[in-house]
Amino acid sequence: MLTTTLHALRTRWTTFAGSFVALSLGVAVMTAMGLTLASSLDAPEQPPERFAAAPVVVQGQDTLRVGDRTQKLAQPRPVPARTIAALRTLGKVTEDRAFAVRAERAPGGLVGHPWSTAAFAPYELSAGRAPRAADEVVATGDWTAVGQKLRTDRGTVRVVGQARVVGQARARGFGFGFEDALFYPDARAAALSPPVMRLVVDAKASEVRRLVAPGVRVLTGDERRLADADPDRDAEALTALNALFGTAGGVTAFVSVFVVASTFAFAVAQRRREFGLLRMVGATPGRLRRMVVAEALTVGALASAAGCALGAYGAPHLVGLVVESGLAPAWFAIGDHGWPYQLAFWTGLLAALCGSIAASWRAGRTSPTQALREASADSGVDRASGMRPWGRLLCGTALLITAAVTLVLALLTEPGDLLHRKTYISRPMLLITAVALLSPVLVGPLTRLIVRLPGAIGLLVRENAAAGVGRTAAVAAPVLLTVALTGSLLGATATLNEARATEARARTAADFVVTSTGAPLDATTVRRLREVPGAEVSPVASSAVYVLEDGVALIKSEAHAVDPHRLAATARLPLTDGRVTDLDDDSIIVNEEWSRHRVGEHVPVWLGDGTRRSLRIAGVMPVGTGDNGVYVTAANAPVAVVERVDVRVREGADRAGVSGALREAVGGRGHAAHADVVTSDEWLRTAFPTTGLTDTDGTTRLGILLVLGIALLYTGISLANTQIMAASDRARELTALRLAGATRTQVLRLVAAEALTVVVIGALLGLLVTTLNLLGMWSALTLQSVWSPIQLPWAELGTAIGACALLAVASAVLPTAVALRPRAKRNPARSHDRTGSRQPSLN
Repeated sequence: MLTTTLHALRTRWTTFAGSFVALSLGVAVMTAMGLTLASSLDAPEQPPERFAAAPVVVQGQDTLRVGDRTQKLAQPRPVPARTIAALRTLGKVTEDRAFAVRAERAPGGLVGHPWSTAAFAPYELSAGRAPRAADEVVATGDWTAVGQKLRTDRGTVRVVGQARVVGQARARGFGFGFEDALFYPDARAAALSPPVMRLVVDAKASEVRRLVAPGVRVLTGDERRLADADPDRDAEALTALNALFGTAGGVTAFVSVFVVASTFAFAVAQRRREFGLLRMVGATPGRLRRMVVAEALTVGALASAAGCALGAYGAPHLVGLVVESGLAPAWFAIGDHGWPYQLAFWTGLLAALCGSIAASWRAGRTSPTQALREASADSGVDRASGMRPWGRLLCGTALLITAAVTLVLALLTEPGDLLHRKTYISRPMLLITAVALLSPVLVGPLTRLIVRLPGAIGLLVRENAAAGVGRTAAVAAPVLLTVALTGSLLGATATLNEARATEARARTAADFVVTSTGAPLDATTVRRLREVPGAEVSPVASSAVYVLEDGVALIKSEAHAVDPHRLAATARLPLTDGRVTDLDDDSIIVNEEWSRHRVGEHVPVWLGDGTRRSLRIAGVMPVGTGDNGVYVTAANAPVAVVERVDVRVREGADRAGVSGALREAVGGRGHAAHADVVTSDEWLRTAFPTTGLTDTDGTTRLGILLVLGIALLYTGISLANTQIMAASDRARELTALRLAGATRTQVLRLVAAEALTVVVIGALLGLLVTTLNLLGMWSALTLQSVWSPIQLPWAELGTAIGACALLAVASAVLPTAVALRPRAKRNPARSHDRTGSRQPSLN
């Protein structure tokens, strides 16, 4: 058995080359993703940054706790004044403040701190001196220099010093600093931001805990990282990477089995005469099955080993890509893990085994008379899958019914689940497999529909496609895969983006929108905007509301703090019940996703700062795409910051005059402009883009590009391998055409036309899958009261189909051209085909 297997691999290496390359690349991708996944699961906790050298950090309440359930507060509470006074009896207390600063030509996210807290990072002066006067600052980073004056929204300041981190922070590669900051004198910082959100105490932690108020946190050791600006950012980024690479790894495994199964089945169909000869000399069906499985396992083992080595080499480059893209922390690196290699290797071996099982049964059913067959038309067993037509039809129908049933159940129970990234990336796999299994049934009608070429070439294309259904289906399968994934994934993203934009356009009645360019809009700016004549101004502040659903889950909902009467003039909320003007300080507008959503009903909630309230439901909105959130008044969003101001031009007012007055209001007097005034159409285009992947969030974009890249790579491998195998299998057929009078150019044109026909068939099947998938998403959106059209990515689909066509034609024409080359000094009478039967010369 082993000798026969090795001999078959040696003599038919071109047949197995495509499977080897496809499997090795699949295992390489799975290895790289597995190593990245393992490293993210075993990543060290983010060390403290701003307070790495602080003895004890005291932080105001920032977590809402209801029983054993917790949520981060949208508006953390400051440290109580009584607690600060009590702590001063223990030792030195350094008050910390953090506030947003906007400055011309400054990086985004610029923050201000008191200078006394710089020592706890620790920072040290690399140039200049410490700030003393109210208009003096020390800057981090290299975006400014000592002696420069900066126009900020908090007044003009002069840079008198430049600071950089030292110690462990510098060793981790932060250089000038882990943040862009301006350090003010302590008194000036206190005047700019009075609340004390955290402080450093030079005392024993046990004594500090004894004096703090309930809810106030005492942080020491590694817990001091919780006092940093965004302590969960690294964990959240790694969690997103886990989901991304897990999904992409699953798609890789699916595509590997899909391609390998198609390739092995087609290879077995080509070897029917060889298997017939073996049956004639006494080989049993079981022996043939074991031989095919042994070949697959041998190829799988070699390919998996090569893939593991390639994946180990590529994993660091993949991590470098995600770090450079900002999707992973700067410190993230590949660790020393063994299980990803084991998982990828055995998955590759299993993929080879799964791909060869149906083919092995096909080989076992080969009768001895197959050795005597001359015709290459398909018989009772499908050449593309190794299954009998009724078996393939039954499996394809079952998968199609499964896809339909799961879709209907999702629409009836949780339609919003169909809008999640993991769902719309994974759902197309079921339909792709179903349509691929049913493709031989569709090849004949599609061929007659597509091929309208006149003359002999058109006739031959139609008849060859009908006679070689298995070959046609095998070549169309990877095209179907690529087109379906391209259309489904990019179409789902575009459809969701368009749905969100449609929702936003329906909600917006404003003529202008004022948005901050970094930090939130302050009260002074909002007051100046309200003073603009002819303008109806509606500030929108961001907060959160928490509700305990069914006594089980503590759910956080995004809340918009508004003035209901001003909101009614600048927005059109899609209420299914209630009125916007009924909203007051004792009520809330919710959406239908809440378990309680009847107007007049009271619902217990916790506000953004953790305060418990019982609010009456004044209005109900549909769920939509999930962006509706809830609406409260400013009284129920304490210390919420204004991030946007909607402006409606009053009837009879001059639109141009209002626009100019708004721009003057946000520019301030002697301060840097810190807000943009744009028309509502411009704001909608920026906030809700619909132009493609470039405007999608980074994690989704990388995930889709990974999946599509894998699909296109496998398509290229599968097309090239299948077409080359088919070209060698058709040598006698093409020779007969030459002997019948066809020129070499005519034969090449025939082969190219056949390849293009198969690509069009695969593309049509892929478009069918795409349409079915997007219809499911459109139905989910409709059930959630979003009426938005389906968006098909025609440009990307055209590019994918064009790439498939180019690969298919090149892979078909080049081997045929080589086979048709004139061969000098060759005796036609001694020309043999690969099975040993005599055949005439090509010339």
